[in-house]
Amino acid sequence: MTAFTRFAHSRASWFILTGSAIALEAAALYFQYVMKLDPCVMCIYQRLAVFGILASGLIGMTAPKFLIVRILGAIGWAVSATWGLKLALALVDMQNNPSPFSTCSFLPEFPAWMPLHEWFPSVMLPTGMCTDVPWQFMGVTMAEWMVVAFSGYLVALLLFIVPILSGSNKPSLYK
Repeated sequence: MTAFTRFAHSRASWFILTGSAIALEAAALYFQYVMKLDPCVMCIYQRLAVFGILASGLIGMTAPKFLIVRILGAIGWAVSATWGLKLALALVDMQNNPSPFSTCSFLPEFPAWMPLHEWFPSVMLPTGMCTDVPWQFMGVTMAEWMVVAFSGYLVALLLFIVPILSGSNKPSLYK
């Protein structure tokens, strides 16, 4: 077993994934409540995608020695990062090519059985417009930074997918 595989089978790797997602969520709340930047619907959806990555990291941390746990964590990681990248790219497009015909809604479209914007309005209620670009760092908008972040998550997953899926010398679903 290589060092890379041992790392992928350790709690540390999943802890780093979880920690990075927590850092992104903390940054989002900092932007919202300290810098007073209002999140739009697409921002809220991206926030939810980051929560998915956080949850995937927690799943992987529970028992990283077991293949089934690593697979579940990797699936959640892949789905969340892909969805987040899709949302971030759509938001970048909205901001770069504003159109009165292509706008985002004022309220998120969560399922009726899970109205997160009502349950957690301080985190999941959008108050901004998608076409606004209130913040840039090094000439890059927040939406573009999220493209970088979600792309980074997907690249990391691609690097880790083989070690995550590899088991010990004995072929077993649980090793």
